[in-house]
Amino acid sequence: MTLTINDTTMTSDQTPHTARQAPSQQRWEVSWLPGRTLDRNSAITAMILADTSADDRVREGHRLWPHIQSWAAELGLTGLEAVEAASQPPGDLDREHQSDGGKLDREAAD
Repeated sequence: MTLTINDTTMTSDQTPHTARQAPSQQRWEVSWLPGRTLDRNSAITAMILADTSADDRVREGHRLWPHIQSWAAELGLTGLEAVEAASQPPGDLDREHQSDGGKLDREAAD
């Protein structure tokens, strides 16, 4: 389980989910939480959840479950909600910033 955290991106060797700095420069977008922007610490928490949830054995009753619940609560979710969402395939974060024809939507990028 390795998270790679850079100035503008976060990746994991356990999950295809990613986080990246939002166009606002002060917020972060996480692929398993579409439509939400987070501060850097919350994005790290979200990536830890995605990384940990990649192990199919991590369910209620697992020794890590109290941690899952705590991390999820930091994001306003229950443990079950977080594991379910993080278990879904990632969406395309770029799609949220594009309009017709795949061209970058200037308003969304500002």
